[in-house]
Amino acid sequence: MSTQVLIAGAGPVGLTMAAELARYGVSVRIVEKAAQRTDKSKALVLWSRTLELLDRSGCGSAFIAAGHKVDAANIVAGNKTIGHVTFADVASPYPYALMLPQSETERLLETHLAALGVKVERQVELMTFADKGDAVTATLRHADGHEETLQTAWLIGCDGAHSTVRHTLGLSFLGDTLQTDWILADIHMSGLPIPDSEIAVYWHEDGVLAEFPIAPGRYRIIADIGRSQGDHPSDPTLDQVQAVVDRRGPGGLRLSDPIWLAGFRINERKVKDYRSGRVFVAGDAAHVHSPAGGQGMNTGMHDAINLAWKLALVCHGAGGSEKLLDSFSVERSAIGEQVLANAGRLTAIAVMKNHTAQMVRNLAAGFLFGLSPVRHRMADTMAEVTLGYPDSPLNGPSAHGLGGPAPGERAAPVAGQTPVGAGSTPRFALFAAPGEAVSALLQTYQNLLEPTVRPPFASGGLWLVRPDGYVACVAKDAVVIADYLRGFT
Repeated sequence: MSTQVLIAGAGPVGLTMAAELARYGVSVRIVEKAAQRTDKSKALVLWSRTLELLDRSGCGSAFIAAGHKVDAANIVAGNKTIGHVTFADVASPYPYALMLPQSETERLLETHLAALGVKVERQVELMTFADKGDAVTATLRHADGHEETLQTAWLIGCDGAHSTVRHTLGLSFLGDTLQTDWILADIHMSGLPIPDSEIAVYWHEDGVLAEFPIAPGRYRIIADIGRSQGDHPSDPTLDQVQAVVDRRGPGGLRLSDPIWLAGFRINERKVKDYRSGRVFVAGDAAHVHSPAGGQGMNTGMHDAINLAWKLALVCHGAGGSEKLLDSFSVERSAIGEQVLANAGRLTAIAVMKNHTAQMVRNLAAGFLFGLSPVRHRMADTMAEVTLGYPDSPLNGPSAHGLGGPAPGERAAPVAGQTPVGAGSTPRFALFAAPGEAVSALLQTYQNLLEPTVRPPFASGGLWLVRPDGYVACVAKDAVVIADYLRGFT
């Protein structure tokens, strides 16, 4: 088979998946039924952990140059700031939220993918497919109406909330549609009393109003407007958005020149399993969330990065392929559950309508946000640096008493140091003191290990870190690391 992986869907998740596989030397095709990229801002924020993972791919700097840095978030109730969370203390080379319209995210990813020799095939739709056990046979319909039959080793559905891949597999998309209508405005605004490097969320007796800076003078506004009416929410007018902002905001804000006005409802849904034989689902095809916290697109891009290095190893003949590929669903489904729960909780808190409950909420939030550990934890959670895989089937032994990150935890990248997982091969990194045993490991497992050992997190220990930057194994003896790596040969 000339094509090892077929990807359906060329949004941020599909583009990330294709780019990761392509840089690892996997032959890939990516098809998209839409004629062109989205021109809407849609998903808006790239968090610290996502920027770290993009840095591995060599394209992170392009995103940072194009985006708008936001370094704090505020919660305001009754014209009083009851919470101020700064991202400056997040332990990452990227201690901020990067605001970037999804249209730009897709453009940058598509440019990066093209530099790797892969072009998105637009107006090409995945119609049907069948997993034959040793390959996947797919039918593609092209713009001129002709159909192509393609045989590929693997198929990945990154084709959104209405995924053809998910529907064909018969995967249940479990969850709910919240019965509240919301409005969204990508708009120009002046008069905001806080810097355009900060997010503002207003808890009002009528509901929530959130304002996200996109660029100087340009903002994303989101607000709930009451119980759902009709089959579909209607798009608001500029005057309607201005009225909500006047009612719930700080006063004196002037809206103009709308770029995008939309009404929407929140879906909270997820599949149980992200893998079925030779077929996978990722991103919105596997999970959809409340926009609270801005985690949805980031979570999908992390899905892609998680699967890509594993599938690349399998395509290149690594051992333990079933364990590797099964771990994708185990790891990412757990993260999906966590993101769903957190986003749902934030939404429920923000849209409380009972006056007494609102008073209790505001008092409790004011107390909690007055505690430094709470603010730091909130910032780290939003930045996604706390996410990990503590229950992963890929976690190896963990030596006690060493300190440093444990198996499943993120190995924090160091500014100026080559990121773990960079380059054209999905290799593990070894953090250890030099020595004969370590040199022997590098020689024996040169196809799986970076050629250069990195400084240990603490003396007396060895840390094996996966190509996606999460710790696989912690040991005091190189033999333990060798035993772990033997499973991939």
